[in-house]
Amino acid sequence: MPPATIAVLAFDRISPFHLSAPCLVFHDGAPPEERADRLLVCAAEAGPLRTSAGFSLVVEHGLEALAEADLIIIPSWRDVAERPPSALLEALRAAHGRGAVLVGLCLGAYVLAEAELLDHRPATTHWAFAEDFARRHPAVRLDAGVLYVDDGDIVTSAGTVAAIDCCLHLVRRRAGAAAANRLARLLVTAPHRQGGQAQFIERPLPAPGGETRLAALLDWMRGRLDQPLTQDMVAVRAGMSRRGLARHFRQLTGLSVGQWLLAERLALARRLLEDTSLSMEAVAAAAGFGSALSFRQHFRRHVHTTPSAWRRHTARPML
Repeated sequence: MPPATIAVLAFDRISPFHLSAPCLVFHDGAPPEERADRLLVCAAEAGPLRTSAGFSLVVEHGLEALAEADLIIIPSWRDVAERPPSALLEALRAAHGRGAVLVGLCLGAYVLAEAELLDHRPATTHWAFAEDFARRHPAVRLDAGVLYVDDGDIVTSAGTVAAIDCCLHLVRRRAGAAAANRLARLLVTAPHRQGGQAQFIERPLPAPGGETRLAALLDWMRGRLDQPLTQDMVAVRAGMSRRGLARHFRQLTGLSVGQWLLAERLALARRLLEDTSLSMEAVAAAAGFGSALSFRQHFRRHVHTTPSAWRRHTARPML
């Protein structure tokens, strides 16, 4: 893929972590020989920029960098109640109009929403600000339960560490799974985390002993992914009603029983594609999809590629 120009926005009182996450993924984290893209850190404000950690930054580029960028990343925003500068919003609208991909990490989604670029589109942001975001920007189709939302030319992510998940997804989208997996290993992080930020939302603690019992239930289910597990079967195993199981299961995992099973089956299928030479039919059966057709449909819908392409890009050499 041809090199791209990537612009990352810095601003006064920025969090150093939020600024460093895209810089790490798109430049510092990769080996020097693989740094083909051009990374520009730019600012809408003149002079040294204060950080939330007590030191200042000197940024060489201004908003003119957005006019040449293929990918523009807003790593957060300093105050959800503060409207970003009009010059920044106009530059973002102009960049989007000429075809640049815009990315709002964490509270960066507020900036894109203020630019009216998220109206009637799906998006996410940090779960702790979801209620405020929905109130301020009712035209946005907010999903506060996911780690990131890829809507083609606009991408948004949940908070803090989810920025790395989102940036790795963008690497995977641009350069393929093999490149993203290799970079994730260098960063010592998972190339793709299962579930969403719903699992991190603060909720009342489950009753004593309940979490241990459900943890054992999850192990039991993982050992039977090749079998047809219905919610009734799982509820009987847990000694709960269907409703009680659904409530406790979501409290522990952030997912429904069906969503968790699908995520685990897809994770198992990916491992089998990477580590074995099993046929698609055998992988589908081992992961509990019933048929190769069903397996391919689920895989493409949720992993955004085909099983064959995943194997081609991630398979390890067989000794």
